[in-house]
Amino acid sequence: MKKWLPLVAVCTGTFMLLIDVTIVNVALPDMALDLGTSFGQLQWVVDVYALALAALVLGAGSLADLYGRRRIYLTGLVLFAVASLSCGLAPGAELLIVARAVQGIGGAAMLATTIALINTSYEGRERGTAFGVWGAVVGAAAALGPILGGALSELSWRWIFFVNLPISVLAVVLTVLVVREARQEGAPRPDLVGIALFTLGAGGVVFGLVRATSDGWGRPVAWAPLAAGLLVLAGWVVIELRREAPMLDVRLFRSRSFTGIMLGALLLNAAAFSNSLFLSLWLQSVLGLSPLQGGLVFIPLSLLSFSIAAGAGRWLQTFPPRLVVGSGLVVIGIGSFLLALVDGGSSWTVLVPGLAVLGIGVGVANPSLASAALDTVPRERSGMASGAVNTARQLGFALGVAVLGSIFTAQTASTLRAGGAADADATASALSGGQAGQLVGQSPPEARGQLTELFATAYADGLRDVFLACGVAGVLGGLLVFWLVRSAAPGAEQRRAPKAPAPQAEPAVR
Repeated sequence: MKKWLPLVAVCTGTFMLLIDVTIVNVALPDMALDLGTSFGQLQWVVDVYALALAALVLGAGSLADLYGRRRIYLTGLVLFAVASLSCGLAPGAELLIVARAVQGIGGAAMLATTIALINTSYEGRERGTAFGVWGAVVGAAAALGPILGGALSELSWRWIFFVNLPISVLAVVLTVLVVREARQEGAPRPDLVGIALFTLGAGGVVFGLVRATSDGWGRPVAWAPLAAGLLVLAGWVVIELRREAPMLDVRLFRSRSFTGIMLGALLLNAAAFSNSLFLSLWLQSVLGLSPLQGGLVFIPLSLLSFSIAAGAGRWLQTFPPRLVVGSGLVVIGIGSFLLALVDGGSSWTVLVPGLAVLGIGVGVANPSLASAALDTVPRERSGMASGAVNTARQLGFALGVAVLGSIFTAQTASTLRAGGAADADATASALSGGQAGQLVGQSPPEARGQLTELFATAYADGLRDVFLACGVAGVLGGLLVFWLVRSAAPGAEQRRAPKAPAPQAEPAVR
């Protein structure tokens, strides 16, 4: 049993960092009420964590190769724990957002090293078993986030962060005692310029999209950061092409298959998970469910995605990646279209069929993405491909939340305007921030019934457009994968066996 303790140490940190991507969503209405946040601030509480993961995971992997995987993993754990404490104690939205960014930095350090630590801790069949357990933990984290978030929020939203402290202590102690250090001999220096440019560029794009939600697309505060971010990303591509050891070899995108898998990973997280912010706010602020009840609504998604990934994941990996990932994305799109049946008179039960179909799609596509990414590149680029797919996932989530915010507020404001609301834009912003109850309570008693109905209709209309956009993203992602992804790259065939998603010859997988 002692031989599996390194796996326990790695999986503990993995579970914690991934569950914090979604555990926050169910607690957002309570955060908004307690801290008086705007919708833009709520978006940043969710987005800044995913953005930090996306921007830094490749760079953190380079640091781990050079200075040691266990050292970087432990650094990430400690940073994550300190940031979690700061999140739980945050007196206002600004400090909470900053602490979430630091949490994301720690999470990136952990995420970049988990596969490499497993790869160097086990051999042969034990390695295949370890990766199977790790994959199940990844699936469980994504599935259980909303449910655990709802349960902990019954105590206080702050407990979704405080609960990380004892888990972090356990992970640190286990890692120090049972995980051995490993590094890559002759590893190149980290591409600090590339890391900085990618972070600035992606951050500028997301910032511009979030500001467009609250300020409109006609304001320079929205389009200027977006344009600047795209310009910086273009510069990043030019510089990466010229570097000897880039954080990401952008020449890999010359491969249709690699490009298809990266687009699939980005659109999967955008379509399947970025709508949960808006859904949680609707369940609690409009339908009046408690945080726990709101979290339990996600059970069809959680149960089916986890059970399919755990029960059929190995079998699914015997099929071509384009078929598995592409089909899963199309099913995610269909599930989102079913969710779009929501209207102003709907209860939470209208979501059950769509969430169930969504869970099937996630369970089919998600486990195959990592191995599919490895199959599209030569063996010597395996670690880079593994980090790139993690980057694409988290960037898809961050961009999805930002884009869907604009779609949601535009449609909500349109419905409010048609319903005669005095200040439709300000009311839409307040609704999207989870303040429906406060707005109704502040209105004259004789108008409350009509306002309640109008708010329910407006919110449902915005939510419907969000789900329609997710449906389009899912189907489009599936079609792109079907079209772009072809056979495995030279030297990648040996990795088609599902027992080990990381190649033995590349200990620096991240």
